Amino acid sequence: MKKILLITLLALFGLALVFLEPGQYLNFAYLKAQQASIGEYYAAHPGQTAALYFAGYILVTALSIPGAAIMTLAGGLVFGLGWGTVLVSFASSIGATLAFLVARFLLRDTVQRRFGANLQALNAGMEKDGAFYLFTLRLIPVFPFFVINLAMGLTPIRTLTYYLVSQVGMLPATLVYVNAGTQIATLESAADILSPQLIGAFALLGIFPWLARLLVQGIKRYQIMKNYPKPEKFDRNLIVIGAGSGGLVASYIAAALKAKVTLIEKNKMGGDCLNSGCVPSKALISSARFVARLKRANDFGIRSASADFDFADIMERVQRVITDVAPHDSVERYTKLGVEVIEGEARMTSPYSVEVNGQTLTTRAIIIATGARPFVPPIPGIADIDPLTSDNLWALRELPKRLVVLGGGPIGCELSQAFARLGSEVTQVEMAPRIMLREDPEISEFMTKRFEEEGVQVRTGHQAKSFHLEGKQKILVCEHEGKEVRFEFDQVIVAVGRAANTQGFGLEELEIPLSKTRTIEVNKYLQTSYPNIYACGDVAGPYQFTHTAAHQAWYAAVNALLGFKKFAVDYSVIPWATFTEPEVARVGINEQEAKEKNIAYEVTTFGIDDLDRAIASGEDEGIVKVLTVPGRDRILGATIMGEHAGELITEFIAAMRHKRGLKSILSTIHIYPTLSEANKFVAGEWRRAHAPAGLLNLVERFLSWRRG
Repeated sequence: MKKILLITLLALFGLALVFLEPGQYLNFAYLKAQQASIGEYYAAHPGQTAALYFAGYILVTALSIPGAAIMTLAGGLVFGLGWGTVLVSFASSIGATLAFLVARFLLRDTVQRRFGANLQALNAGMEKDGAFYLFTLRLIPVFPFFVINLAMGLTPIRTLTYYLVSQVGMLPATLVYVNAGTQIATLESAADILSPQLIGAFALLGIFPWLARLLVQGIKRYQIMKNYPKPEKFDRNLIVIGAGSGGLVASYIAAALKAKVTLIEKNKMGGDCLNSGCVPSKALISSARFVARLKRANDFGIRSASADFDFADIMERVQRVITDVAPHDSVERYTKLGVEVIEGEARMTSPYSVEVNGQTLTTRAIIIATGARPFVPPIPGIADIDPLTSDNLWALRELPKRLVVLGGGPIGCELSQAFARLGSEVTQVEMAPRIMLREDPEISEFMTKRFEEEGVQVRTGHQAKSFHLEGKQKILVCEHEGKEVRFEFDQVIVAVGRAANTQGFGLEELEIPLSKTRTIEVNKYLQTSYPNIYACGDVAGPYQFTHTAAHQAWYAAVNALLGFKKFAVDYSVIPWATFTEPEVARVGINEQEAKEKNIAYEVTTFGIDDLDRAIASGEDEGIVKVLTVPGRDRILGATIMGEHAGELITEFIAAMRHKRGLKSILSTIHIYPTLSEANKFVAGEWRRAHAPAGLLNLVERFLSWRRG
């Protein structure tokens, strides 16, 4: 109703302007003709004239009525350079801010809902540097100010910032026009004010802040680098610290580009993913899934089936899987690819040098890819009970009878289900109101129900307060709805997140800053505060996925090696999966994120219980859920819960990456019967909901006519 009222008032103002024709007054010829009478009125009524002028100027700028330049000239003509500048400066800034607020009130929410996904980078840039961008635009009067008012109203820049920057930024042009007004008798037209020379001067004035920013950045770089003499000759083009996913890919790319690259790793090649993360966890999950499948023998027409196993044998298989995969990340392989691999502890001694094993290596650029480690929260007593994490879990050879898993994220959920299937009495403790908090509520609810059916006690809303040893008994004390809850256990797995590895290799000595999340602070090119030192993967964030580390590594390596061209890392399409059963995979935004960000969307779903192959395979549980732009097939995000969801999501990743919509998925031939048909069927559901009713009616009539 408020918007309707405001639109009505603006429409009435517009009609009034049509009848009043203010253009006949707000022009250069009229101002020159009325110069004498205006001066006489001002002499007789100075206060009233100033008040009317001030209010009129605000009205003209707030409603974007053409003639602000003439009003500014009139300010100089009537009030002189001093008072004219004061009145115009404040009136123009107030009017501009009112126009900004009108645009924000009427349009911002609608624009952000409809185009929010595409505007994320712009919004982030405006929140960080909006004042700077506005200031440069205000300095150049070639840009129509009413357009700036409208455009800025759609962004997240603060109102007070907008007003203050406008007040300062418009001052140079205000002075020029007000001064011209004092000399109006010598002017033949308003065009005489902005000569090509003056326009050029304003353009230079607008460019000046950018030049100043570059100069400041250059000075900062000089200040950072001046204490480190640049070698006349470098031993290497690139040194990579850390041989996890990011470091391996970065060094591989460098070798492919024929650069001389050295990769340094102090522990094991392959990093966490190979040795304590993705690979061992999926091996454990596979064994647990086999055991769970046997328990469902009746579902497959088999009267009974069972497995005799020892947990120690399963964990030995996990180690064999690591051994089998290890050659892919081995020293031998990367040496053959052209990478010099050094096993040792690296320490940056300058932006150009790294010390390892008592030897100092010089390099033009450095990439930090030191990864992250499991975060163990400082809960009282936790050190006394020797908690398990993804680092030391794989040394277990005896199945814990009573297991507490602390954390309801992807790692906590995967391990809870796997250990429960192998026979542990698992209690999953999560302080949030539900597990899988990043997924939509119905996904969390389904997985919670599945876990409980498989014997996992899911305890959400429980905050771990302390650990205790009572004799040989281990106790976890939690707070739930203001009450104390105690859990007895034999082992606890802590899976509440990961902390970046930022110590022990020279960050502190070089004073490279960290972000609020304690990752290395990098810009969009993955540069640290030193222009030739880059970071990628978990140590840089913002995502802590193996595939994202590899994605960042390409940008870090190319930017570090080429120098003449920089590529901003692209985070527009980042997928991930949780390898529970059923799997949960996602790309783009989901429904809860769309609501949080006020992004307009439509939801299309297809139940996997209606998919032929899933029914035949006995895996007919799950859903494909796609968010699209209202009225269009452009994909904003997709979530799949079901068998092999991590593979099925790839079709949506490719579609989003290459700007294709659901129509392209619908028109793609999918083999029957396969699980991938679910993607086609959800696209078909969207097409059915957006069928052109008018055209179908015409076709129906045509076909009826053809029948005679």
